[in-house]
Amino acid sequence: MAPTSLRLLRFTQTPTRRIILSQSRRTLLPPTTIQFSRPASTAAAAADASSLVTRLKNLLYGTSISLFAVFSYLYITDTRASVHQWLVVPTLRWVYPDAEDAHHAGTKALKALYSLNLHARERSSKKEDADLSVVVYGHTLQNPIGTSAGIDKLAEVPDALFALGPAIVEVGGTTPLPQDGNPKPRVFRLPSRNSMINRYGLNSKGADDMARTLRERVRAFAFRSGYGIGDDAEDFVLNGGAGVPPGSLTEGKMLLVQVAKNKDTKDNDIEAVKRDYVYCVERLAPYADILVVNVSSPNTPGLRTLQRVEPLTRILEGVVGAAKSAKRKSPPKVMVKVSPDEDQDEQIEGIVEAIWKSGVDGVIVGNTTNRRDNILPKDLPLTRKEKEVLSEKGGLSGPHMFERTLGLVKRYRQLLDQGPPPEPAKPSKTDEPVKPVDVGDNRDQLSSAIAGKLESTKEVVTSAVSVAVSGIKDSLSGKPHEQKVIFATGGITNGKQALEILNAGASVAQVYTALVYGGSGTITKIKKEMREEIERR
Repeated sequence: MAPTSLRLLRFTQTPTRRIILSQSRRTLLPPTTIQFSRPASTAAAAADASSLVTRLKNLLYGTSISLFAVFSYLYITDTRASVHQWLVVPTLRWVYPDAEDAHHAGTKALKALYSLNLHARERSSKKEDADLSVVVYGHTLQNPIGTSAGIDKLAEVPDALFALGPAIVEVGGTTPLPQDGNPKPRVFRLPSRNSMINRYGLNSKGADDMARTLRERVRAFAFRSGYGIGDDAEDFVLNGGAGVPPGSLTEGKMLLVQVAKNKDTKDNDIEAVKRDYVYCVERLAPYADILVVNVSSPNTPGLRTLQRVEPLTRILEGVVGAAKSAKRKSPPKVMVKVSPDEDQDEQIEGIVEAIWKSGVDGVIVGNTTNRRDNILPKDLPLTRKEKEVLSEKGGLSGPHMFERTLGLVKRYRQLLDQGPPPEPAKPSKTDEPVKPVDVGDNRDQLSSAIAGKLESTKEVVTSAVSVAVSGIKDSLSGKPHEQKVIFATGGITNGKQALEILNAGASVAQVYTALVYGGSGTITKIKKEMREEIERR
């Protein structure tokens, strides 16, 4: 029995020990729970630290992206950025093989970017602007550089062009009625020469369409400036109430509007031609600082024949009269644009005579040329495609035109500074034949004839003396004739050339082809080169 009892006792004691052990473990549970709460607080702290690091990283990334965006904006919208010449221009030429398509795409892009304030603009100080300032028609222009007509044919982006740095922007040319111009393709590139050939033929939407575009621009300016909207606000701005030129709407700058005749208006009907120009002037004069009469387009049949003295004088007289009648406090000035191919002495003298007779305020010397001989060197290396392009009809433009433009500016300056041509002598009474008198019949009649002859001679002498005295007075008083203004366009590609043009007698140097090949930074580059050239001298 004893062994069995011992076994039973041993068996019954085992659960009791387990119970005691489990109870002892239960008594240890609370301390164990406290020990596990410490790691939880550490995890929270770690999570907070991780969250802080994440926030700092996000802040750093956000700041970096923002700074990159700001610097990218400042760089891309600055005309000094090389991307405009070395990326934008080649990309346009690659995407649009046709030069006219590339032009339209560039204009649309410039218009869209300007509306979003993402357009390229010149960032310069007032000091930089002042050192190149010139006075034209009583206005102090910020600089003597301008853009030629053809870049903005429809007056869609004058403000975006002003932002690139020129003090002069010329829009157009426009014709009285819409016309399509010549068939396409009509614009061709000579990339190796940075040149172009075009035969647009003055494609236009008409003077009324351009007038509507410019009117909306003036009214938008009046509204933004707080002058209201409507006719009264428009009149206020056009009459100088805003303190800026009514054309450019920008201090120190001027807007030129070019006008021309329709292609189907017969050039031998001078009155019809004059009506074409006057029609344009009547609608566009209120919105222009200067009106430009285009009689030099090489792509409109018969247009250049209008540069002869008599027809040109009649046309310009009509334009000047219409401009002076513009519904504006101060009428726009009038300039005539002449061809570089009219370079014979007789032709230039005739144009100068028409300028003085008609009362035109100045002349724009230069346009594209129809000539090919003596323009490009004969041994010029050209690709096969460029040789084909060179045979295309149309006006040729590019750097090769510079010497011709420079020479013409000098000749026009010399002739214009000589003043108005002398008036042809009027037949005097002394030149009239005296009828023979029969003395025997009437002695009193002879005495009367002699007295009349003496009286007429006295009048002629008195008149001559009066004119001479008047001339002497003007000479002594230092009162010269009003100097005619010259703008020059054709082949100008750098600052040194611009200075040569100005020193030859021009007030403004205009660019077109250089801007097409050089991109949005061209004008800024030219002005920088001008300053450097002036400093070297």
